[in-house]
Amino acid sequence: MVFPQTPLDVRVEAQIGTAWTDITADSYTRSPIGIEVGRSEEAVRTNPSKLGMELNNRSGKYSPRNPRSAYYGLIGRNTPLRVSVKGSESYLALDGTAAATATTPDTAALDITGDIDVRIEAEFDWSALQTQILIGKWDTTGNQRSWMLHMQQGNLTFRWSATGSASSFAGAAMPALPRRCALRATLDVDNGAGGSTARLYWATTLAGPWTQFGGDLVGVGVTSLFNSSAPLSIAPNTLTITPPWLPAAGRVYRAEVRSGIAGSAVASPDFRALAEGTTSFADSTGKTWTVNSTAKVSDREYRFRGDIAAWPARWDVSGKDIWVPIEAAGILRRLNQGTKALDSTLRRRIPSGSPLAYWPLEEGASATRAPASAPGVLAAGYTGMDWAADDTLPGSSPLPKLRNPASLRAQVPASPSAGWHIECVYFLPTMPATQTEILRVTVAGSAMRTAIVYASTAGIRIEARDASDTVLAFFLYNNASAIADFTGVWNRLSIFTSDAGGGNTNLVAAWRDITNSGGYWLSSTVYAGTQGSVTQIAGTWGAATEGMSLGHLAAFAVPGSGLTAGVTIYESADDGFNGEEASARMLRLASEESATVALTYQKGGTTQSLGPQRPAPLLTLLQDAADADLGILAEAVGDARLVYRDRQTLYNQTPALTLDYTVSGEIGPPLEPIEDDQKTRNDITVTRDGGSSGRAVLDTGALSVQAPPNGVGLYDEQVTLNLYADEQTEPIASWRLHMGTWDEARYSSVRLMLHKATHLIPAYLKLRVGDRIRITNPPTWLPPGPIDLIVQGWSEVLDQFTWDVVLNCTPAGPWTVGVVDDTSLGRLATDGTTLGSGISSSATSLSLVSSPGPRWIDSATYPTQFPFDVVIGGEQMRITAITGTTLTQTATVTRAINGISKSHSAGAAVQVLTPALLAL
Repeated sequence: MVFPQTPLDVRVEAQIGTAWTDITADSYTRSPIGIEVGRSEEAVRTNPSKLGMELNNRSGKYSPRNPRSAYYGLIGRNTPLRVSVKGSESYLALDGTAAATATTPDTAALDITGDIDVRIEAEFDWSALQTQILIGKWDTTGNQRSWMLHMQQGNLTFRWSATGSASSFAGAAMPALPRRCALRATLDVDNGAGGSTARLYWATTLAGPWTQFGGDLVGVGVTSLFNSSAPLSIAPNTLTITPPWLPAAGRVYRAEVRSGIAGSAVASPDFRALAEGTTSFADSTGKTWTVNSTAKVSDREYRFRGDIAAWPARWDVSGKDIWVPIEAAGILRRLNQGTKALDSTLRRRIPSGSPLAYWPLEEGASATRAPASAPGVLAAGYTGMDWAADDTLPGSSPLPKLRNPASLRAQVPASPSAGWHIECVYFLPTMPATQTEILRVTVAGSAMRTAIVYASTAGIRIEARDASDTVLAFFLYNNASAIADFTGVWNRLSIFTSDAGGGNTNLVAAWRDITNSGGYWLSSTVYAGTQGSVTQIAGTWGAATEGMSLGHLAAFAVPGSGLTAGVTIYESADDGFNGEEASARMLRLASEESATVALTYQKGGTTQSLGPQRPAPLLTLLQDAADADLGILAEAVGDARLVYRDRQTLYNQTPALTLDYTVSGEIGPPLEPIEDDQKTRNDITVTRDGGSSGRAVLDTGALSVQAPPNGVGLYDEQVTLNLYADEQTEPIASWRLHMGTWDEARYSSVRLMLHKATHLIPAYLKLRVGDRIRITNPPTWLPPGPIDLIVQGWSEVLDQFTWDVVLNCTPAGPWTVGVVDDTSLGRLATDGTTLGSGISSSATSLSLVSSPGPRWIDSATYPTQFPFDVVIGGEQMRITAITGTTLTQTATVTRAINGISKSHSAGAAVQVLTPALLAL
């Protein structure tokens, strides 16, 4: 028998110490497992997932402080917990660690030196920042490199070596891919034109059909593959590279390696039918595969992954029934409780450049010290500074302004390296009329003992002086544009040395406009002598620099190359990554905070450009990016990470789950449409944080701001978003208006009784927050046609013989957008077309009157554009032909496409069934 006649195969595991331990036997069946995921239909942000259940504690082992417990010292606050059910197929589970692979030894059949065809069907984070290897025959030890397929930052690359050491590669950006898909790479080593050709493809499964992306990747010269002794590996690693190229983390379902393009398979591991825990098996070509280390064959589908925050002990009065009612929560719970703001982007980024010393100067208004960011470096000495007086640099917390007089002395730890680089940010309101010191650097081990940068209306002067304070060399840069860019905006000033050859040294002062992404200028000179090493950074300032802001002063033991600086760590962080895409910011933050959160990006296309990243808690920064893009930030189902699906992944989705109302058990009661104003918004203002606003108003129509009966009255909304440009506000306001005035009933919940409709389980297990579902054949008392919904979250109850699910849903209609040249989604809406005369319920000829125009297309001129569907008074008709080329035309139609046929009066509105909507 199968579920529901036999118990549902639910497994509950807790991480006891470092090992996942099956505790299913201690789960009380009297209290079903309850899980909540995603957000409610009303919510605009995702709630932490949560799980509730009871554990039998008669033995006392779930009492963390009980020394008699077998789990004493191994469980406590935030003990990880996961719940899974048996899936319909198995897979190779990879955790991304170096030894987690599946391998087969080298054989003669695998020693391909000519054309090759590599395929893999898997489920990975296709947006992973770090290079991850999917499959390959590649070993750096002993130069046994042959070929491998890897991905990085949304790019797929096929890499090969003809010698075992040096390598060539061909890669391209991947299109928006489903979570599970197949990838393929082919290499024609001799394309007949004196070169090689690589091609990349994707498909929904390994069976194809295959879609090429990236075009033909043609290499110069005929090539070959090295006959390597390396084993063929799924998810090999190249740890000798910095940063290392890691095995991929995710799932592999099957793979193929073919000798020749579309040639015979020489390896074909298929994990889908293997028993859980299999460690060795033979594929269809006879190759023996071994599953290594923490890689494993699994058939489990995880429904929840979270942490147990508390272990409350409960017992009855007899003391015989003892239990622990636990509640576990997903990662959002912990992130929501952290309120510490991340430091400014400059303060976070500069230490990663390994400076000798770094003084952020981001102290509070009443500060009495200017400490360095690292222990062992002395605080800078200063006078005449107004702390936290300037908060206008996007990449920084408030910085000090100089009074008159002011000074700074910062001692730099000794460095044995020759060559150095000093950098800071500054804002000088006006250019001094006479030569004024901006910054000076003291140097040891060189003929030059002091380097000084001066500024005046005459130009920017860099000067080298010896131990007797005699000028060794100088240069005055008097370019008018360069002088203008030095003041009135936030700048980065860098002073550095480089080897000029012949015993000479370049001394360079460079400045770059941060605020406006302006020009990069430099003043340089050459002196006789070595570069030396920096020992002190100082400044002495007076009336000409009063009001100048200064911060993020750092010293590096890194020389330049010619007139090019060797330090670029300030780049982008100085303006708070202003203009960064929402997806890029989220991935970067997740990479920088990898010890706190992991994030997967489900890519649909380009995301909104953001304004600067200012200090704020991590989750706030992530959610602000999601809000600006109108995507969904949620927890990954059954995994301790977040997932972001951008706005474009919600457009025009193929339903992930289709339910038939007429099939018993597929939809449980109640299915209730709601006609209310909860989501209505018809006057929307979007403001760019720190910028201007854009507004969108619906002036006419059923949900307009007009008073009833011409509209519904005013429902206004104002939101502030962290956007890059003011021009973004109006399109976003218009899209939010479109969402807020979508005229359709809401189905806030859809119930699935999976114990009665077990055939739905495989599709349900793949369902994710943001997916589209479809209900077909609704009852006659509801509008005809399918009901399309977006799943925002769900709750499910699991026990031995029932599996009850309630999906939280919103209408999917607003996310159906126009597609150019698509016969269904590429048709523009009419602008006031009506029936010229009334028609009966059986008439097949219509008079169409377009006012004010333009007219409809005619079938004589555009025969390939027919047929298409229209709606009149709720009846769906199919137009098969239109005659006439004036504003009054005649259409031939097929009636009752949606099962409704009725008479219609003259003047009834005629609308395209699915008018093209311009996507945001």
